[in-house]
Amino acid sequence: MSTETGRSRRDLRRELHRHPEPAWCEFYTTARVVEECRRIGVDELHVGPDAIDAGARMAVPDEDTLAEWYERALADGADEAVLAQLRGGHTGAIAVLERGDGPTVGLRVDIDALQIREADTDDHRPADEGFRSDHEGYMHACGHDGHTTIGLGVLEAVADSDFQGTLKVVFQPAEERVGGGRAVAESGHLDDVDYLYAVHLGLDHPSGEVVAGIDDFLAVSHVLAEFEGESAHAGAHPEQGRNAVQAMAAAIQNLYAIPRHEDGATRVNAGRAGGGTATNIVPEEAFVEGEVRGETTELMHYMKDHAERVIQSAAEMHDCEVTLSTEGQAPSARSDQPLVDAFAAEAADVDGVDRVVERDALGGSEDATYLMKRVQEHGGLACYVCVGTDHPGGHHTPTFDVDEESLAVGIDALTRSIQRVAAQRP
Repeated sequence: MSTETGRSRRDLRRELHRHPEPAWCEFYTTARVVEECRRIGVDELHVGPDAIDAGARMAVPDEDTLAEWYERALADGADEAVLAQLRGGHTGAIAVLERGDGPTVGLRVDIDALQIREADTDDHRPADEGFRSDHEGYMHACGHDGHTTIGLGVLEAVADSDFQGTLKVVFQPAEERVGGGRAVAESGHLDDVDYLYAVHLGLDHPSGEVVAGIDDFLAVSHVLAEFEGESAHAGAHPEQGRNAVQAMAAAIQNLYAIPRHEDGATRVNAGRAGGGTATNIVPEEAFVEGEVRGETTELMHYMKDHAERVIQSAAEMHDCEVTLSTEGQAPSARSDQPLVDAFAAEAADVDGVDRVVERDALGGSEDATYLMKRVQEHGGLACYVCVGTDHPGGHHTPTFDVDEESLAVGIDALTRSIQRVAAQRP
């Protein structure tokens, strides 16, 4: 890779870092992806609603939020014609290269950011070097700016190679809310994919280390419970009220009492809660948003079934109504050994790689599993890889950053692996 190419990729990553966008609001990011794909010269480009099954989206923000981020992208200089295709939160893109006879290989990268305020101290490199988030309260705190850059880098490298077959690069929205994977999987674009790779930077692995197969994804479901009671004067007539906050509090207390399961790890967390309007009013509305996870998809559903029963019972106990909705969800998955072997073999010869780890556990959740399962269910193979990167702050923290040298490592390792599986058909 030339110095000029490396600099341009670094510059793109930094541009994306300055423009973080949350789930289904990745208007600027998608527009830039489209611009780069057109520069590279792809054979097909599916944008927004053409890249996803809109009805399968989860965790879509309200219209006011979508409109706010749309206008931000417009003000930041995004292509207005592309933005028009993304209205209503139909973000993301799939780029296709067709290079003759051969298998169809896919690569999935995610493009969204997190709702977290980025550090602004001099020892935080994005702040010190002028590419800190322009959108206060939001940042790329998980490396998706790097993932997007890697996806475009692989696309360009394969386009310039002697690759034989079809390459599909999926720029997936809404991973952080586990809301976008299902919409991409159910679009049908992956049904002819023979081999699929997905990639993540970091995951507590240092620069120079790569993991050829990530496993032990916890299946996850995000649940929102909205309680409705009846207000009353808390001093004069408390008996006339139906306290929604009491119902919410009872639900939270008992969610943590769900029995663990002998078949594997399970998790539950009430992450956001609120309600009421004043100290002297019996609260008529309250909410709790939480998640359940399981070592397998079946264990996640065990937890979800129990959580919904607990929440319904808490509402009934306090004479309230409750509305339950699934805000995001993803199954578990496992990387297929032939693709693990191919990535391990190729990554070992990439400049900058000092150590190849065959497999490691994620210990968290990822909706790339929807794409992996879709490919596997249609007879293909799938694999999730990790490219280590030194980061001064952990994932999802204000000081998160990536070692930009790892971008080239990811691009080279994935490009070589894609060429290998296309040629050898493992």
